[in-house]
Amino acid sequence: MAGAAATPCGRLHAVQARIARAVAEAGRDPAAVRLLAVSKTFGAAVVGGLAACGQREFGENYVQEALEKQAVLRDVSLVWHFIGPIQSNKTRAIAEHFSWAHSVDRLKIAERLSAQRPAGLPPLQVCIEVNVSGEASKGGVSLAELPALAEAVAKLSGLQLRGLMAIPAPTPDVVEQRVAFRQVREQFDALRARGYALDTLSMGMSGDLEAAILEGATIVRVGTALFGERTKNA
Repeated sequence: MAGAAATPCGRLHAVQARIARAVAEAGRDPAAVRLLAVSKTFGAAVVGGLAACGQREFGENYVQEALEKQAVLRDVSLVWHFIGPIQSNKTRAIAEHFSWAHSVDRLKIAERLSAQRPAGLPPLQVCIEVNVSGEASKGGVSLAELPALAEAVAKLSGLQLRGLMAIPAPTPDVVEQRVAFRQVREQFDALRARGYALDTLSMGMSGDLEAAILEGATIVRVGTALFGERTKNA
């Protein structure tokens, strides 16, 4: 069993089992939570190996690295999500080559993504990143500034606002994990109550996906548990 768990398919099945247990504990629909494989720093061959096990959605943090993988894997039907900090000089590549962007945290970036989204593609699916823990080292809009940004982003024709994304400060305490995720969910619920058609809460990673699912996550972003420890500077 240990050998099987060390294979790409074994690791994928182990993560899927964790998600299934958390979904069951939360009393939620098993189809309500999607797994996003975070493949930054891992090459196209590794991504292709996990895709061969049935994984279809991949999250990338670095534009150039992602474009290289997309070129190699262009004949494989995959959905690419951009989840890293978005720089102004990278918005065109993101708008042209990704289906999702999870880390929108400034109106200027949203406007550029919208304007640069090719007319032949459906709107770019976006989440607003919320800095729920107030960490200066992380991106994300403050909870106080979120409503105004959501209102502006929702009006951009090249984008479809789907929900919120968050990376709370890491802690091994499950109670503290849940408190942070609950704050994000409450903001999500407040926006929905104001009439926004949101359906996505992108939150939870390898170390806290269970807490995120218990608090309503619909996408969990998992890297280490699927691919192992990163060998490059991430």
